[in-house]
Amino acid sequence: MTSHSLGSLKIWFVTGSQHLYGPEAVGQVAEHAARIAAELGASLAVPVDIEVRPVQTEADSIRRVMLDANGDDTCLGVIAWMHTFSPAKMWIAGLNALQKPLLHLHTQFHRDLPWATIDMDFMNLNQSAHGDREFGYLETRLGLRRSTVVGHWQDPETHRRVGVWARAAIGRHTGAHLKLARFGDNMRDVAVTEGDKVEAQIRWGVSVNTYPVNELVDAVGEVTDADVDVLVGEYDDTYGMVPELRAGGEKRGSLREAARIELGLRGFLEAGGFDAFTDSFEDLGTLAQLPGIAVQRLMADGFGFGGEGDWKTACLVRVFKAMGEGLPGATSFMEDYTYHLDPFGPLILGAHMLEVCPSLSGAVPRCEIHPLSIGGKADPVRLVFTADPGPGLVAGLIDIGDRMRLVANVIDVVEPLEPLEVLPVAHATWAPAPNLATAAECWLLAGGPHHTALTTALTVEHVEILAEMVGVELVTIDAESSPRRLKQELLWNRAAWTLLG
Repeated sequence: MTSHSLGSLKIWFVTGSQHLYGPEAVGQVAEHAARIAAELGASLAVPVDIEVRPVQTEADSIRRVMLDANGDDTCLGVIAWMHTFSPAKMWIAGLNALQKPLLHLHTQFHRDLPWATIDMDFMNLNQSAHGDREFGYLETRLGLRRSTVVGHWQDPETHRRVGVWARAAIGRHTGAHLKLARFGDNMRDVAVTEGDKVEAQIRWGVSVNTYPVNELVDAVGEVTDADVDVLVGEYDDTYGMVPELRAGGEKRGSLREAARIELGLRGFLEAGGFDAFTDSFEDLGTLAQLPGIAVQRLMADGFGFGGEGDWKTACLVRVFKAMGEGLPGATSFMEDYTYHLDPFGPLILGAHMLEVCPSLSGAVPRCEIHPLSIGGKADPVRLVFTADPGPGLVAGLIDIGDRMRLVANVIDVVEPLEPLEVLPVAHATWAPAPNLATAAECWLLAGGPHHTALTTALTVEHVEILAEMVGVELVTIDAESSPRRLKQELLWNRAAWTLLG
């Protein structure tokens, strides 16, 4: 699917100056801007191309370039840099018109001052030190949500920070173009998976709509036996297959049914242009089994998913997957399932009934079949594996009535203390920061959900920028967190968001 590729996306690099310095100086500004844009765009830390735009010296052209950025579906956002002094009143109409993310890059073309030769020509041309201050004042006066990066354009840390911002812009772009299909409703009587879909579309752009399970059943019924044969062969070649699912095994028919479900589900999503979806074990119609391996493989291909009708988490999983494309690590639907409460090393065991993304593991998953004991359907086929260790983040999106809140907890995914030889589902074990007791208390105070997006590709920095771009409240739980401090933060946030409307 084209939406699962970053190839066509880009960022516009817009440089400010003025005619006061003459055409030769403006020409030099254009040359310098082109070099900076090319360097940043070629950096391995920046995931998309950066396209330099003409130097901006007049209010009308500034407004036009911002409107053009809004109308270009491949433009993720705008990087603005004031090479010289660019009077900021010229930027008011343009910045008011801009609807894409904005990064203010505070840099200068030269790194070192030419101490022995510096003259007035040099001073007139290289005025970022106060040109960007003029621009920053206006951004603040207008109350713009934006990011600011300070550093020389050739510094690797500048590249890294621009890249983080670009990935957040990818997440914002993904949400703005996301279509999500719900098969049936959410699990009955559950509160946290409910939410305002209109508000979600206003904030994130995601279009969330429900489809009868019978439509999925029909799509599954149209799958040919020949196509099932091919996919089952792929399963055999890709995974460690338990004996009962191998050719001639007593459960081989269940594997074929799982493949049929995957093909029908994938076809439905691709035909409708959906990049995320939900299902519920309480609403399966005549499907033979709850989709397990189908969901896992679709997530591995970049689709967002939420179990039990949890569309908010499905949206978050898709957005995180897009943001993390090309980075080491992965993103999956997850649930805090149960605890290891040893006081010397408490841990969380995360899993779900079936649906954990195999991208979390570098090992070959085992393809297994086990009773589910819930949902009243045949035993479902699933992939079983252990998530690779490493730093990560779990994040959940909730609707608290007057706004949406994103709750994120820094974690370290670790190896299980002992082999989980009979656990029939894929799983991850992690230690939350600052510790399990504090993290869990803070999570509960913030109203964090039990379903999350677990990512080992992104950091809090990515999520902070994304939350600001989208305009949702962010509550972060990390090494510095405490319940007392969080209670104060939540109180301040409530007041601030009430005032902001």
